[in-house]
Amino acid sequence: MDRMVFINLPTKDLAASDAFYSGLGFKKNEDFSNEVASAWMITETSWIMILSAGFYESFLRNGDTPAYGAGGREVLNALSGESRAEVDEFASRALAHGGTIYREASEEMPGMYSVAFLDPDGHEWEVGWMDMSAFGADGE
Repeated sequence: MDRMVFINLPTKDLAASDAFYSGLGFKKNEDFSNEVASAWMITETSWIMILSAGFYESFLRNGDTPAYGAGGREVLNALSGESRAEVDEFASRALAHGGTIYREASEEMPGMYSVAFLDPDGHEWEVGWMDMSAFGADGE
């Protein structure tokens, strides 16, 4: 069995988070969702778990508190895109569903095109595409 990845993020507004992640095109798994959590499938083995603040806090210890993206950033969640166009589509969908652009789409390095945006709670996401031909590879 392939190892699975679950990205757990706190939210102040579960409904707003649901609208955002649905708008990005991810699939909600109702079997693992309820009034305090939403499970969003990115791929069969990569999931986002959106947890209400109180539920998220129940997993924390030592006086730790949820972070909502303001100030220091501990995590940059990054996804691969299939094309430059898909990177741009993610940015458009993020904006249309309550997100904000954190770093405009650009090719900061030859062959590497990406955009970064924030979800409604300020969690940072990057979607990037690599033109493998720029690296002397055919991408297969």
